[in-house]
Amino acid sequence: MGQTVAFGSVPTKLGDVLAAVTEEGVAATHFHDEPRVRARIAGRLGLAVADDPDRTADVRAELAAYFSGELREFGVPIDWRLTSPLQRQVLRTLFATVPYGKVVTYGELSARSGTGVPARGIGSIMGGNPIPVIVPCHRVVAGNGLGGFSGGDGVESKRWLLTLEGHLPPPLDWDM
Repeated sequence: MGQTVAFGSVPTKLGDVLAAVTEEGVAATHFHDEPRVRARIAGRLGLAVADDPDRTADVRAELAAYFSGELREFGVPIDWRLTSPLQRQVLRTLFATVPYGKVVTYGELSARSGTGVPARGIGSIMGGNPIPVIVPCHRVVAGNGLGGFSGGDGVESKRWLLTLEGHLPPPLDWDM
């Protein structure tokens, strides 16, 4: 039997966060669980969809714990197949060197990754990150502010995640 992808989602303040899990690990996450998103991810992976809640149980539990403020480091296996070798090098560097509650600038991540990719290129790699939240592209910021964010509701989602992690102070109307 060939490989498959299983989907599971977790309700959060930022929407129903979807995870796509292959036999190797989490291959994608998305801020909206919709049939078209699932179909697009399965198509990009080139895999049939399996109904396998057991396969998604660990990532669903970790995402729920993260969004409730209880988890600081993801332990689920990652399937990097939707990334190019260059993206993978940068994203693995991010995953390994920027812990919960900390940030790095686009330029700093470029230097850490040893890729020679300019800061703008790092921004493009972050924008194409197939596994946001778990591979924490929200922790990559501009030297003069938050920078961009293509997940969820854009920069407001990035701000929410950085506030959850304690990097930014909560606004007066903060409600986790």
